[in-house]
Amino acid sequence: VQLQASGGGLVETGGSLRLSCVASGSTFSTSIMAWYRQAPGKQRELVAAITGTGFTDYGDSLKGRFTISRDNAKNTIFLQMDNLRPEDTGVYYCAQRTPIFQWGQGTQVTVSS
Repeated sequence: VQLQASGGGLVETGGSLRLSCVASGSTFSTSIMAWYRQAPGKQRELVAAITGTGFTDYGDSLKGRFTISRDNAKNTIFLQMDNLRPEDTGVYYCAQRTPIFQWGQGTQVTVSS
């Protein structure tokens, strides 16, 4: 499985970004997919996860500003990020959590104050 993330960039505080991650492979529609992020000097943390049928889970304090979704027909997951804050700055990674955990490449998100 290859995971190709895109959509990162530089945005001002309060702005929005939409990340996308396209996955190869035939198991996408039944896989739990997720977004993680890693801020400078910090451990990688879960941002959000979504099951094949659309159940979602979010990291602490992110629900309400971030929304994960997926399009199984396009083997793609999305992360809509609104009301961004400087502390949201980091590298955002998509991941396939099932059947086998795999990391995708990261995309840089920078929120200026």
